[in-house]
Amino acid sequence: MSWEKKIGTINRIGILTTKSGVVHTPFFMPDATRATVRGVMPEELRKVQIEALVVNTYHLFVQPGERLISASGGIHQFMQWDRPILSDSGGYQVFSLIHKDASLGRITEEGAEFRVPTTGEKKLLTPERSIQVQFDLGVDIMIVLDDPRPNTISYEEMSESVERTIRWAKRCKDEFHRQIEARGIAPDKRPLLFGVVQGGKEKDLRLRCAEALKEIDFDGYGFGGRHIDEDGTLLEEIVRYTAEVMPEDKPRFALGVGTPSDIVKFYRVGWDMFDCVIPTREGRHGRLFVWSREALESDALESDFYTTINITNAEHREDFGPVDPSCDCELCQKYSRSYLKHLFSAGEPLALTLASIHNLRFYTRLMERLRR
Repeated sequence: MSWEKKIGTINRIGILTTKSGVVHTPFFMPDATRATVRGVMPEELRKVQIEALVVNTYHLFVQPGERLISASGGIHQFMQWDRPILSDSGGYQVFSLIHKDASLGRITEEGAEFRVPTTGEKKLLTPERSIQVQFDLGVDIMIVLDDPRPNTISYEEMSESVERTIRWAKRCKDEFHRQIEARGIAPDKRPLLFGVVQGGKEKDLRLRCAEALKEIDFDGYGFGGRHIDEDGTLLEEIVRYTAEVMPEDKPRFALGVGTPSDIVKFYRVGWDMFDCVIPTREGRHGRLFVWSREALESDALESDFYTTINITNAEHREDFGPVDPSCDCELCQKYSRSYLKHLFSAGEPLALTLASIHNLRFYTRLMERLRR
């Protein structure tokens, strides 16, 4: 990772080098959970200047299985994406599944035993298995299997989460080295491995986790757990503190973040990488992000730098202007608000694609603004 710091600020601008190419920080990764960004073709992602994607180890482990993807030539060949791919460990999905319904599995020191909801099949995801699956996928950046917990648990439970996260991180790192040796991977072709800092809202636990992970030594570090409280308010102090206790010379990944305003806040206190389903999920529901006039006229990104419109509202029926006159995406360059509303009203799948493309371009333009 090479870095260039803005003078007088904490903001970071850099280049993250992976075996499939470079990514310019800060950057946003759409979630291609099941090896696809829902409703959007890879060439359309490239047009809106997406540099990297996130896939999910849990979902691909369950279906279609890592062996099939490996046999196809790896995840890049399987989904026809030639740029960097990061794989989430799958831990958050497994743990959410078990926390919601204890009958679907249990968490032990060995790993997470779970039952696939759709088939009833039993599976075991250990730290070692998670790393093996990610190697079979052939991704560029891997995330360790950690022990995420809700912020509402007791201090003692959160401390247990941190200690298990540390133990599992060590097991992941050991397996990572074993796989590199067993597969004969050259140093310049190896994937990157990121640790994840847990600890909830407790500063001392965040520090304990960060210090232990730095001792193990990873290529990058992530913010683990929820970044908002029960009311949806950003935990700004914890977000800032966690960045402060991470290495200056390693990339910092804000997992699951987030809204445009949260991304700006995270970036301003030292975070580099972001991923979330928000732009495509909101797009599929007819909610689109639009730059405010004030933001376009200055470099400032205050809390009101964008608005969200619901294209399904009646007010757009006879609006023949673009969704956002400042946007260069295919939707805004070729089609009107009226046409997009019509597509949503008619239940046409093209509506979901065009809206997702626009929102993704909003996010990449936001990254460009931050890099400026």
